[in-house]
Amino acid sequence: MDRTTIGIVMNGVTGRMGLRQHLIRSILAIREDGGLPLRDGTVLWPEPILAGRSEAKLRALAERHGLTQWTTDVPGALARPDVDVYFDAQVTSARVKSLRQAIEAGKHIYTEKPVAESLGEAVELARFADAAGVKHGVVQDKLFLPGLRKLARLVQGGFFGRVLSVRGEFGYWVFEGDWQAAQRPSWNYRSADGGGITLDMFPHWHYVLEQIFGPVRAVTARSVTHIGRRWDESGAPYDATADDAVYGLFELDGGIIAQINSSWAVRVNRDELVEFQVDGTHGSAVAGLHHCRVQPRAATPKPVWDPDVPTAQRFREQWQEVPDNEVFANGFRAQWEQFLRYVAEDAPYTGDLWAGARGVQVAELGLQSSREGRRLEIPELGR
Repeated sequence: MDRTTIGIVMNGVTGRMGLRQHLIRSILAIREDGGLPLRDGTVLWPEPILAGRSEAKLRALAERHGLTQWTTDVPGALARPDVDVYFDAQVTSARVKSLRQAIEAGKHIYTEKPVAESLGEAVELARFADAAGVKHGVVQDKLFLPGLRKLARLVQGGFFGRVLSVRGEFGYWVFEGDWQAAQRPSWNYRSADGGGITLDMFPHWHYVLEQIFGPVRAVTARSVTHIGRRWDESGAPYDATADDAVYGLFELDGGIIAQINSSWAVRVNRDELVEFQVDGTHGSAVAGLHHCRVQPRAATPKPVWDPDVPTAQRFREQWQEVPDNEVFANGFRAQWEQFLRYVAEDAPYTGDLWAGARGVQVAELGLQSSREGRRLEIPELGR
């Protein structure tokens, strides 16, 4: 079987997401399985070139995983003729400059979100990539979660009838860093470094709503900083200047109302770290990362409000689990394979820089809505 190598500069792989999800569970997993089969019978073999700022970390990472190529010279790596793709998992504030360098070098780009800190930068980047004729993609990993795959299947199959509302709860308690180490990097809580949960999570919720339920037309949001004092990786205290919680209301086509709360200052009392409840005229569903439960119209109970008598109904037990019906691959790997097929054989692909720009748009408008205390409509982006 013929094998074609595709060179990928992977910038930011010493960070949490870049290392675990993109390098180990995606690119290295594809290599461990013998490469990515293409339609013409050839196998696409990803050849990663690890990039970042720390020579010591990159060398140790490469040696640990049997890789030979790493560099702190990203422009030099982009100049190589055997490099086809540039991937970015850096902090948000460093992303646009590197993506522009890759586009100027004629490389296809695949990037974590948000693609930029502002809508203006995101739109300019998308136009620049289009003009250069390079292919581009933005990570939309939530769409590949087993729970949301099942939820999308229910929508496509007409289970809900007319969808009325979506209610989402996301988040967990991120420790302040004084008496227990924080489980998220400190830059997430500094606005000057591109931190903030609105900019981080609204792009996710936008593509989930857009791809599963329909276009988002308006947003009302309240972004807050609940925990104002945190401790960084060295144990030094700092002022948290970025929002650590956001409470959003989204209006979609068809009259669908979505309410999604996102917080790094909430203690979890739900089955999974993210859950969405969808209610429709013919049925409802609750979906998380892995599981999805349904309650059809015919099996809906008939509760009666009586605060003086404890209810005998066990509401959670009245829902039915949706079966997997297939083996779900790691969501990051699944989208990597989709993007690589897009590059190698022009397979269908929708999550481009314009989708990323729309995510930044809804985050930017959400922050504006919070500042001004009002509902904001979301205009179409002109290309």
